[in-house]
Amino acid sequence: MDFPRYRVIMLYALILFGVIMAIPSVLPSDIRAKLPSFYPQETINLGLDLAGGSHILLEADPEEVAELRLETMEDSVRAALRRSKPQVEIEQVSRADGNLSFTVPDASKVDAVREVILPLIANATGGRDWDFQVNDGNRVVLEPTSGSIDDAMTQAMDTAKDVIDRRINALGTLEPTIIRQGDNRIVVQVPGLDDPEALKALIGKTAKLEFKLVDNNADPALTAEGKARVGSQVLPYPDNPSGIPNMAVRRLGGISGDKLIDAQQTFDPNDNQPAVSITFDSEGGQRFARMTQQYTGELFAIILDGQIISAPRINEPILGGSSLISGSFSVESANQLAIALRSGALPVDLKVVEERSVGPDLGAESIRLGSIAAIIGTLTVLTFMVITYGRFGFYANMALILNVLLILGVMAIANATLTLPGIAGFVLTVGAAVDANVLINERIREERRRGRKIIQAIEVGYKEASRAIYDANITNVIAAVLLFAFGSGPIRGFAVVLMIGIVTSVFTAVVITRMWVVGWLKRKRPQELVI
Repeated sequence: MDFPRYRVIMLYALILFGVIMAIPSVLPSDIRAKLPSFYPQETINLGLDLAGGSHILLEADPEEVAELRLETMEDSVRAALRRSKPQVEIEQVSRADGNLSFTVPDASKVDAVREVILPLIANATGGRDWDFQVNDGNRVVLEPTSGSIDDAMTQAMDTAKDVIDRRINALGTLEPTIIRQGDNRIVVQVPGLDDPEALKALIGKTAKLEFKLVDNNADPALTAEGKARVGSQVLPYPDNPSGIPNMAVRRLGGISGDKLIDAQQTFDPNDNQPAVSITFDSEGGQRFARMTQQYTGELFAIILDGQIISAPRINEPILGGSSLISGSFSVESANQLAIALRSGALPVDLKVVEERSVGPDLGAESIRLGSIAAIIGTLTVLTFMVITYGRFGFYANMALILNVLLILGVMAIANATLTLPGIAGFVLTVGAAVDANVLINERIREERRRGRKIIQAIEVGYKEASRAIYDANITNVIAAVLLFAFGSGPIRGFAVVLMIGIVTSVFTAVVITRMWVVGWLKRKRPQELVI
């Protein structure tokens, strides 16, 4: 029952800070805008069901994932055979029927090819992701296993989910709901988004960046028709200065954008037009330097999502690991490209198969009805506590009001999102917040009936009841943590409010009311206790 002055000051300062942080969230937006600039501006975010927003369902094509795996494996096999000692030549490379196959002209080197390829198809568990077969003595066939295909799809969708999350948060949008649905779908819900088209454009951009050498030996007439010679591919180039809408590039080799570590919107110093500066990691920087040293004077294409956006000439080696992407950018499009590149490339194209917009009308009605329920519930609880426990009920009511404000303050500090289930958790917290005071007050009554003096009864009442209060609320916190960890969307919103409410209710009901009771005892020295 000892409360030193420094502790009282500390507790009141903590309460004042929480109330100050809660005020912006309860004020109308027009009044909040008039607050002084030094006043904290953090507010609670409203979820999709309260503020409206966008609901988008994205779908990936499993066949595309399989094709990308084949292309990656072909590139790896060619690179490994070029590095082998002695080098092994291969011919008639094919990716038909979902398999990678090629012919080894010198059949005596098949075993050497096997030794080179086996490490490429082994996985971390000691098994193989590809079956190695030899047909007709010199025809090597690599067939992906069914398990590896499923693993590749799962990995691609998990990576896509993380990339989408980074892109949306880079836009400044708070608390999006991004969850997988089935094997090849992702649900994206973003509350309060005013421009869903910008969201779709950003999410839908694969942002796969590549640097490939231009094929100088390609026939311009065939390139214009979209036809490529062996070892090359024709890609669209809408801004080609020559007027031909296509350009031929070497199919293999080059550098992929997965070596990027940073991308920022900037301006081209030559013409002051919007551009994107990129920075490679150490490995990517070394490969970029080698390529620009080896092919100085030649053209190289900058390819984004299968389309050439620029094809500058390598005038000199680029050794610093940094470069500049210029093209027909606006400041906004350059910034979006930088965000997409920073967040990483989507491993697979995602198509929007469903889109729903949720208006704020439903949210406004939910807030109104939820507020009515909260007010009615709070007033009923306040009245019951005063009638039942008198002064101690008044202290419990003051603690309950502080509890509500502290919940709002903590949610504002944490930049948490309030959803409709969160309002339900809020109302539930109002009812449960007085449980601790009911336990304490009833224990004090019991101790008085046993003949204890006033101070002893209050001290024992708080001490003994606190054990049960802490035990009960620890189990509630465990349940709330599990809801947050395994739930999604509305369930997590409910769990957030519940966890915050449990902590603040125990703090106000046990610590703050005890401080008030101790202050009253020191001031009044009562001879009788009415409770």
